[in-house]
Amino acid sequence: VQLQASGGGLAQPGGSLRLSCTVSGTFFSLDTMGWYRQAPGQGRELIASITVAGTTTYTDSVRGRFTISRDNDRNRLSLQMTRLKPEDTAVYFCNTNPYQYNWGQGTLVTVSS
Repeated sequence: VQLQASGGGLAQPGGSLRLSCTVSGTFFSLDTMGWYRQAPGQGRELIASITVAGTTTYTDSVRGRFTISRDNDRNRLSLQMTRLKPEDTAVYFCNTNPYQYNWGQGTLVTVSS
């Protein structure tokens, strides 16, 4: 199974970024998927999740700012991030929820002016 996250970069506070995750080697359409992040010096946390049916959940810190979505035909998971804050700076990963697979490299998001 390969989980390839992309789309990170440098954004200003208040800005937006869109992350994508391509999943291969598993039945993507059968799994609840999640976006996780790991800030410098912190543990990895689940921030958004989406079921096969499309039901979404978010941690309090991103609710109302981030939107998770999935395309089961393309085995792709997305995270639209808006109103970014410096505390959103982290490496972002995708995986199932709960996680089952190796994490991959993730994609770095840096929010700074």
